[in-house]
Amino acid sequence: MTAAATTSTDPLGPDSLTWKYFGDLRTAMMGVWIGAIQNMYPELGAGVEEHSILLREPLQRVSRSVYPIMGVVYDGDRAAQTGQQIKGYHRTIKGTDADGRRYHALNPDTFYWAHATFFMLVINVAEYFCGGLTEAEKRQLFDEHVQWYRMYGMSMRPVPQSWEDFLEYWDRIGRDKLEINRATLDILDMRIPKPKFVLMPTPVWDQLFKPLVAGQRWIAAGLFEPAVREKAGMRWTPGDEVLLRLFGKLVELAFIAVPDEIRLHPRALAAYRRADGRGRSDAPLVEAPSFMAPPHDRRGLPMHYFPPRSNPAKALFERAGSLVHSTLTIAGLRPARGRTPAA
Repeated sequence: MTAAATTSTDPLGPDSLTWKYFGDLRTAMMGVWIGAIQNMYPELGAGVEEHSILLREPLQRVSRSVYPIMGVVYDGDRAAQTGQQIKGYHRTIKGTDADGRRYHALNPDTFYWAHATFFMLVINVAEYFCGGLTEAEKRQLFDEHVQWYRMYGMSMRPVPQSWEDFLEYWDRIGRDKLEINRATLDILDMRIPKPKFVLMPTPVWDQLFKPLVAGQRWIAAGLFEPAVREKAGMRWTPGDEVLLRLFGKLVELAFIAVPDEIRLHPRALAAYRRADGRGRSDAPLVEAPSFMAPPHDRRGLPMHYFPPRSNPAKALFERAGSLVHSTLTIAGLRPARGRTPAA
């Protein structure tokens, strides 16, 4: 099937491979990879440099953004509405970069690049950490990523027509378009500030995160295409590739024992429950915990997603549960009761 033939405006559902992989916690191990490769796109990197507060609050910024991003896959009949919500956050992100190049986050080429990186996130997590993909499954995921992209209501002009065309597009952008800019270096050299609610001495926190971020940089080096890796000044040997494959196999085996309540993002878990009839189809969508809201001086800006306020008791549990997901995002033995593992 080609992108032109993939004209369905229906949202993705639980029978899709994208549902199976996108909400999996293992995608968190590629946080540095996706942050860096997104920001290497010049127009996207310029928007991040001039409008983002990622370095002020990386855990909160990434964790709250994941909720609506997941929603475009998992929100069912409301997925297109979530896509419009995300578009709204990008309308005012525009300007001129240091080299005099104009940019706008809703430029179709820029917006599609961000989507392409999420698609490749799905491919990579399945390929390296979930047992691998057949060629037929990669083609299915390509068709699904086209259907997924339609939920944004964006121009389909930049979307490649086939899986083979996408591979050519991915190589060409990496070779000819991507660059190492300030936004990319900020990701590759990131220090994670300690959230105020974490009761741990800052030096201990810093030492805890150094190996986690270093490990993510190593994974990123392995996932970069050779041309991109060279631009980033990273080394990768055949021995590194063997180690990454062995590490991925260990992760795959370890996650056999991880229940869906931990393995799946809360927005994905709620979607499976609705699909299985264990939750109302019109139940409120799962939002990010309120403590992940942007800083007070950023409130009211249209580029930010503001989670609704939750009661203090619920917030305490949210902080404990989301800390695991947040930490792994930046740096099962049994399925959830009542359903079989996603096919």
